Amino acid sequence: MNYTLDPELVPLLAARTEQAAGAPARERGDWKSIREAGNLGQAAMAALVPPVTGIKTATYFATAPDGARIELRWYTTGESTAPGPAVVYAHGGGMILGDLDAYDTLLSWYVAHSRVPFLSVGYRLAPEATGIMLAGDVFAGLTWLTDHAHELAVDTGRIAVMGDSGGGAPAAATAILARDRHIPLARQILVYPMLDDRNQGPDPAREPFLTWTYDDNYTAWKVVLGDTFDTADVSPIAAPARLTDFTGLAPAYIDTGDLDIFRDEDIAYAARLAAAGVPVELHVHPGVPHGWDRLAPRSGAARRAFADRIRTLAAL
Repeated sequence: MNYTLDPELVPLLAARTEQAAGAPARERGDWKSIREAGNLGQAAMAALVPPVTGIKTATYFATAPDGARIELRWYTTGESTAPGPAVVYAHGGGMILGDLDAYDTLLSWYVAHSRVPFLSVGYRLAPEATGIMLAGDVFAGLTWLTDHAHELAVDTGRIAVMGDSGGGAPAAATAILARDRHIPLARQILVYPMLDDRNQGPDPAREPFLTWTYDDNYTAWKVVLGDTFDTADVSPIAAPARLTDFTGLAPAYIDTGDLDIFRDEDIAYAARLAAAGVPVELHVHPGVPHGWDRLAPRSGAARRAFADRIRTLAAL
């Protein structure tokens, strides 16, 4: 298959290739090297987000199923005291890197433009935490928010879960847990989510455009899943694409890029949701790689994606 990069992103990808030459090497099977390089990349992307003002933050803590203390960061405009919508957010990073601080500017931007408060969950990463523990942390954030909805002016019938990239897995899994445990969830918003541990490539035609590679994906899933990696024993709470029953899940918004290794698994996940009668809005943006919106937030492709997400958030 012939792939074409959005012309607006050609200089960006060329510059990224030059920068990568001086960055820490990302080696297949070496999660530490990927975490080091990825954390540097996330800090650089955070600095590209257009600045906003008037956002208030507060720190809280939830308790994970195993008793661990999970940091939560609440973002709000502080404008309304009437109960309204809210979003529980799981940050990206392949489930092996990233943190609350790396997403501070992006979530502030989302809140400023949607006027919807966000609760960012500092879920534990692999390999320090593995398997279903990551989703358990995000689900703990959701239950904490429902328990504190009155004091935070949140309508429990208008809560969404949202995650991008690696955060898409625990976000989607939280939607599964919410269904199974009868907790209302208004929507699941999945931004180029990492959902299927079986996606190991390769795709040589797409290789020149990849910002998250098949080697990165192999390494991340291997440390997330531990002994269950490459077996039939993977829980859908760890890798949501393993789910067999999609009925009753929250309505979904999913977007992905044409040059993203997650494209096919994201399209397949949307199709399985739709086949189960779950309302789905799916966007496949042509000519863009994984994370294009954060790499080039002022590009036309990014502006279109952000506009769709803000529309979805504002409609909660």
